[in-house]
Amino acid sequence: MHLAQVIVTAVTIAANAGIAAADFAKAKSVLANSAEVQLPPSWLPWLATLKAAGAAGLLLGLLGLRPLGIAAATGLVLFYTGAVITHIRARVHHNIAFPGAYLALAVASLLLALATGA
Repeated sequence: MHLAQVIVTAVTIAANAGIAAADFAKAKSVLANSAEVQLPPSWLPWLATLKAAGAAGLLLGLLGLRPLGIAAATGLVLFYTGAVITHIRARVHHNIAFPGAYLALAVASLLLALATGA
């Protein structure tokens, strides 16, 4: 396993665990952003669960369950692609960097997992 993969994946895990916790807690910033992109608050626990599952899957991938880590990274890439599309459709561009950054981390984690073969 390469050091770059461990570092990037660890950052991706921490970022997704953190935003999942904020979603579960219904932080003010999360509620405000959700309202801006016309996302019902009732969806937050479901979306938080997906983010937390992605973080857990990435962790298990680092611990040796490579196929699960790759599946988790793929799921997060799809999830954040949807988030970016949602921002674009809602014409909320002022904070699109946030889902974009999470998407970039997920893509990097996936590509590094595939490239290292570990």
